[in-house]
Formats: sequence, structure tokens, C-alpha cells
Amino acid sequence: MKRKDFIKNTLIGAVGITILPRHVLGGQGFLAPSDRINLGYIGTGKQNSYLLKAIAKCPETMVLAASDVDKQKLQRFVQAAIVENKKKAAAEVAAYRQYRELLDRKDIDAVVIASPDHWHAQMVVDAAKAGKDIYCEKPLSLTIAEGRAMVDAVGKYKRVFQTGSMQRSQQYFRDAVNLVRNGYIGEIKEINVSIGGPVRACDLPTLPTPDYLDWDNWIGPSLYRGYHPTLSPPLGDESWAGWRNYHGFGGGYVTDWGAHMFDIVQWALDMDRSGPVEFVPPQQPLAQEGLYFKYANGIQVNHKRWIEGNAIQFVGTNGTIEVAREFLRSKPEPLAKITLKASDKKVYHSENHYQDWINAVKTRKQPIVDVETGHRTATVCNAVNIAYELQKSLQWDPKKEIFDNAYANGMLSRPYRGNWDFNDF
Repeated sequence: MKRKDFIKNTLIGAVGITILPRHVLGGQGFLAPSDRINLGYIGTGKQNSYLLKAIAKCPETMVLAASDVDKQKLQRFVQAAIVENKKKAAAEVAAYRQYRELLDRKDIDAVVIASPDHWHAQMVVDAAKAGKDIYCEKPLSLTIAEGRAMVDAVGKYKRVFQTGSMQRSQQYFRDAVNLVRNGYIGEIKEINVSIGGPVRACDLPTLPTPDYLDWDNWIGPSLYRGYHPTLSPPLGDESWAGWRNYHGFGGGYVTDWGAHMFDIVQWALDMDRSGPVEFVPPQQPLAQEGLYFKYANGIQVNHKRWIEGNAIQFVGTNGTIEVAREFLRSKPEPLAKITLKASDKKVYHSENHYQDWINAVKTRKQPIVDVETGHRTATVCNAVNIAYELQKSLQWDPKKEIFDNAYANGMLSRPYRGNWDFNDF
């Protein structure tokens, strides 16, 4: 029988079958279970609720499970995931309080981690050990040592990893980086990055813990402190959780937005496998800006507000490029509208951060923001926080990943509570 007749007869004989193999349908329609990428979501707060809808648009995906220590958020997420699944095929979604139970499932191919930052390293290491591919939100790690462990664990278990630095899949930032890399503003004189301030000590009072929340497991590996709703807002409070501002849980806006904006600087300077060599903070206590860091080539990056918030200004000898999520502009104005020449070097092109990850899972190739890239950006952010806190100028060796200062090197990691251990892989 000829191949085209075989396919025709197979399709005619398949009346009543709702799922057909992708190779028969040419990539269209429902997918066979063997063709799907089955997902588990770890953390079911605001960010993963967004990621659920975004990743569900990737036709290959199906959600099988979710995990959270907040029962109310978990229940809401599970119902939303079931709705997304029904758009493709009926599939139930299991709920787990302990994320390691989710990782124990052999039918889950990959996980999406959008927990508070203090959990990232432990969850990523555990997911890699369990043989899952991983999408993890930015900033990748709470400490530099955690980030290196995440890189090593992902490499050891040969996992495909995408960092949630989705600005690299957006046109304004890609165009800005291509213009900078190809010298359209000449030599870079300085770069100004406008983001919020560094991390601070947590001074929130302890309040009674609600019965729907397993607070001890919310704290997890971090040093224990009592509950406050600012750290874990209740269901219905759609504000961004305040844990990101405080020691032990986040890194302030230096990591929260720095993981986006310093990331684009790293990309533009082709430093995804390296980083700055010097960090110089202002001398006044509790400064919210004023630090600068330098690369080995002399380029200086200033942490300061320059009219715009959450934006980057590249200042060159022949012009200036300014970029944020809302704009790409330049001085002189025509620079931002230049069409690249065929001979220009172009960076990795991704139009969809989530499909880019799914494609990488299928091909086993690196996605646009692999774990090493995410670690290097998080390293910049964490080093900035360390310099602000110590109020000392620090030399950094991006190859050895150590400072020239013993106190700073003591801040490369942090104590872990109980039996948690991000180095256990």
C-alpha cells in the first residue's frame, strides 16, 4: 500500500477516536498522550496563574498537577488548569501540598516553578534530580552559591532549563541589543539602569497564621520568622507579594527588576558567561541608588534613576539608545528605526518565551535564557546587594566567582534550616 493511501485509510478507520498521533495529523489537532509535554506547577500565586494561561497556549502542553502550601490558592489554580486542559483534551489536575510529591510522578515531564525566591534553588535541584525539565522564574537565585549549584545540578542531570527573563523574547529589547552589539551607537561610554532599591531587613510584626496556610513549609529552608500577610497575601489580594523586599526571601527591587534590566545589559555586552569585575557602592547608609559596576573592558553601569523607571539607557560615542517594555527610542531618533544589514550579527531570536522553552524540551537544545545565563544575571543582582550592604568597593572574579573581600565571600551563600540542602545532588 502506498504511504498516502495508508494514511487516508487510517484516518477513515479512526472514526470515534478523538486523539491521533501528531505525525499522522502533520502537527495539527489534538496530540496523542505520547506527544504531549505533561506539566506540573510549583507555586500557585499570581505569577504562576499568569504562566498557566501563557504556557497553555503552547499546543503540546497539558497540566497534570500543581503544588502549594496555600490551600485556597492551590484550589483556585487547579480549577483554572482544568479549564485550560479542556481546550485540548480532558485531563484532571492533582493537587499537592508538598512539591516533592509532585516531582515523584513519573508521568510529569517538566515543571514550572514560580515560588518565592528563597525556594528556587532547592526546588530546581530537586526537580533536576527527579528528571524534570524546568522553567523557573527570575531572579534565578537568592544567593550566588545557590545559582552555581542550580547550574551544576541541571548540567549533571541533563535537563532543559528556561529562566523566566521573558524580556529577551520581546522585540524592543532584542532590537536594542542588536543595535548595541553591532556598534550603531559607537563605543559604549556608560549604561544607566533605572530600577528600585536594594534588599532590606524584614521588620514586619508576627500575626496569627490563617488555617489554610502551612506557614512552616512556606518558610522552608530560610531562617524562621512569624507570619505576616505582606509576605504571603491572601487569595483575593492581587498585589505583588512583599516577600521580594526582605532578607531571607527576596533581594529587593535590585533583584526583582534587576533580573530583567541588568539581564539586558549582560545580553547587550555579550556577557552571558561572565560578568562585571568591580562593584562600587555609595558611602551613605541605606542608599537606594548610586552604585556602579564595571566590566573588564571598562564599561560602567550606573544604578540610578534617569527620568524613566524600570528602563535602560545605553550611552555611546555616536548616540544613545533607551529601552523599556513600553518603548525603544534613540538620539539621534533614526537610530532606533535602523534595519540591520545582512552582514550584522544577530542575537538569538525568540518571539514567544514559553514556546521557546517547549521547543527546547522537544529538541533538547538550549532555550534563549538557559540556566547559566540566568545564574550570571542573578549574580550581578546579588553582588550589587552585597556591595550596598557592606558599603565597600568590591573586586569580583567572574571566572572563580569570588570577591577580594572575606566578608563579601561570606555572603555568597546563606544558612539553610532543618534538613533542606541545595547542594544535595
